[in-house]
Parts: sequence; C-alpha cells; structure tokens
Amino acid sequence: MAQTVRKMVSDIQKAMLNGYGSPTEAAEDLVKATALMANVQKEVREADHAYAVVLLRFLEAGEAANRAKIRAETSMEYMRKREAQDLGVFLEETVRTIKALVKLEESQMRMGG
Repeated sequence: MAQTVRKMVSDIQKAMLNGYGSPTEAAEDLVKATALMANVQKEVREADHAYAVVLLRFLEAGEAANRAKIRAETSMEYMRKREAQDLGVFLEETVRTIKALVKLEESQMRMGG
C-alpha cells in the first residue's frame, strides 16, 4: 500500500483526535476518507491475489494444505494482504465516526449551542 494513502489516513485520524473546528472540516475529511476506501479496496483485491498465488505455489509443490497455508502466511504477500485489510477496517470505522461527529455538530448548531 502506498505510503501516501497511509499518510492521508493518519492525517484524517489526527484531525479527528484534535477535533474539528466546524462541520465543514469534518465533512471534508469524510469525503477524503470515503474516496480513500476505493483505493484501499483495490489494494485488498491485489494483495489477496498475490497471496493466493503464493499459496497456490506451495500447494502445487506438493505441500499438504495446512502446511501450505502456514508457509504462505509467513510471506510478505500475506503481510501486505493483512495490512490492506486492517487499513480498510480502520477506514470504515473512521468514516462511521466522522459521520457521527458531523451529525452531532449539526445537531448542536441547530440547538444553538
């Protein structure tokens, strides 16, 4: 996964932790996070494929299925797959959190406070 995607996700997380100055700022990060999800999903698909190729290589070499899986899970392709999946899950939670923050801020603004 490109460092730039991780950096952008990290920047969004920092902004969330520091608090948004306005619902507009939060909405901007929501748009960014949602757009990044497509990039992450593409990376997950590519990493899944790369891992499947490694696993298949071990299986075709005559390894028992359980051993092939264990060996494949020690590969860099598996690490890439897990990192992409974990980033995807984190990004989904980030989107949910920002949506909740935007709703809360909008509600507070309507109530005058």
